[in-house]
Amino acid sequence: MSSGAGGDHPPHILVFPYPAQGHMLTLLDLTHQLALKNFPITILLTPKNLPTLSPLLSAHPTTIQTFLLPFPPHPDIPAGIENVKDIGNSGNLPIINALSNLQDPIIRWFNSHRNPPAALLSDFFLGWTEHLARRIGIPHIAFFSSGAFLASVLDLSLTNFSKISTLPAVDFHDLPGSPSFKEQHLPSVMRVCKKMTPETDFLKGSLLANFSSWGCVFNTFDAVEGEFLRYLRKRVGHHRVYGVGPLSLMGVEERIETENRNFGHVMAWLDGCPEDSALYVCFGSQKMLSKAQMEALAFGLEKSGVRFIWVVKTARTAEQAAEGKGVVPEGFEERVGFERGLVIRGWAPQRLLLSHRAVGGFVSHCGWNSVLEAAVAGVRILAWPMEADQHVNARLLVEDMGVAVRVCEGADGVPDPVELGNVVATAMREEAPQKAKAKELRDEAIAAVRDGGSSAFDLDELVRELCKLPKPVGKK
Repeated sequence: MSSGAGGDHPPHILVFPYPAQGHMLTLLDLTHQLALKNFPITILLTPKNLPTLSPLLSAHPTTIQTFLLPFPPHPDIPAGIENVKDIGNSGNLPIINALSNLQDPIIRWFNSHRNPPAALLSDFFLGWTEHLARRIGIPHIAFFSSGAFLASVLDLSLTNFSKISTLPAVDFHDLPGSPSFKEQHLPSVMRVCKKMTPETDFLKGSLLANFSSWGCVFNTFDAVEGEFLRYLRKRVGHHRVYGVGPLSLMGVEERIETENRNFGHVMAWLDGCPEDSALYVCFGSQKMLSKAQMEALAFGLEKSGVRFIWVVKTARTAEQAAEGKGVVPEGFEERVGFERGLVIRGWAPQRLLLSHRAVGGFVSHCGWNSVLEAAVAGVRILAWPMEADQHVNARLLVEDMGVAVRVCEGADGVPDPVELGNVVATAMREEAPQKAKAKELRDEAIAAVRDGGSSAFDLDELVRELCKLPKPVGKK
C-alpha cells in the first residue's frame, strides 16, 4: 500500500468490532492499516475479546488504545459468553441485541473525552451504531466483513421484506447479472427476521441502517466485485463506498506468525506432496457436521484418491459426540493412511496451509473470509454453501466467476459419497478449468493491494476523506 494522504494529525477514530472471529479479525486488519497512517484509534470491546487484540496492540503500542465495557447480560446468552465462536451461529441475534445496550456508556465516555473520536467505524452487524453516531454528532462508517454482492442482496431483501418474505424464489433484476435465489438460499437473516419479534425487528433495522452511513468499507476488491461496488455507490448516493481487500494480505505479521506455531508436522507432510496435489477441507469455526455428513465426506475423500488435509470441528458436548457430530468414522484414517491424508481435530492455521504450494483445492462452506483466503492462495474451491452469506458467495464463485464447482449445498445436505469422490477427483485434475482461473484471481488479488491497485487506491481515498473530518471539541 502507498503511504496515503492526510495531515500531520489525523483524527481520532473509534473502532467497534463485532465479537465473531471472521468479523473481528478482518476489521482489526483494517485498523492496522489505519494505524500505519498515524490515526489515533480506540477499539471498543468486552473483556474476554481483549486477547484477540494482542498482536495489534504490540504492533501499535502508542497509536491504539482500548475501551473496555462489560458484556451486557441477555437471557439467551449463557454467563461468560462474549463471542459467537463460544455459542454458535444462533447466538448472533441475542449478541447483537445485547451489545446495543452499550449505547449510554459509550455516550458518557465520548462526552468526557479530552480528544473524542471524529468518526465511528463499526462492523455491519452493529448497524445500530449509525443511530448512535448521529446522537453524538459524528460520521459512521460501516465495515462489511462480507462481500458487496451479499450486501446488495441483503439491502434489497430487507428493504422489500414484506413483499418477498413469502416468495419461494426472488429475482434481483436491479442487480448486475439479475441473479435469482431460492428462498432457502437467501441470507439466513431473512429467515430469522420472519419471526417478527422485537429483537428481529431491531436486527432488520440495524442492518438497513448501514446503508445510511457516511461511508461503507468492504473486504473485497474490484476484480471480484467491482460491479457491485459501483452499484452500491449509486444505491447510497455518494462515492464513499470502498473496496480495500483482501485484508488477509495486510494483517499484523505477529498474528500471522502466532497462527503458524505447532504445525510443523503438517507442513512437513505438505512438503512431501507434489505441487497443487492436496485438497484442504474445512467448514469454518462454527459449523459442525452431522454423523451422516461426516460419513459421506469421509467416504468421498477416500474414493477420490486425492491427497487431503481435513480439519474437523469436534463435538463440544457429550450429547453431540453421542450423536456422531464431528466424529471421524472409525477406521477411516487407517484405511487412507498417513501418506494420503491428515485429519486435524480443532483449529488449524488456514491461511498458512492454503498458501502452501502443495495445496491446490479447498472444500469450503464459502464463508467470505475463506473465499478471499482461497483467492489469495490461488486455490480452486469445491463449494458446499450452508447458511448465512454462503449461498450468495457460491453463486458468485461458481456461476459468475468459474473458480469453483459445487459438491453439495445446505446445512443439512448430505452428498452422495460416490458422486462426491468423482467431483473431487475431477476438480483436482491438472487440466481442470478452475485451476487456471484460481491462479488468475490470485494475481488480481495481489495486484489490488499493491501501489496503483484498486484496493490501495480506495484505502488512500478513505484516508483522505477521514482526514477532512472536523474534530469534535473535547472536555477540557
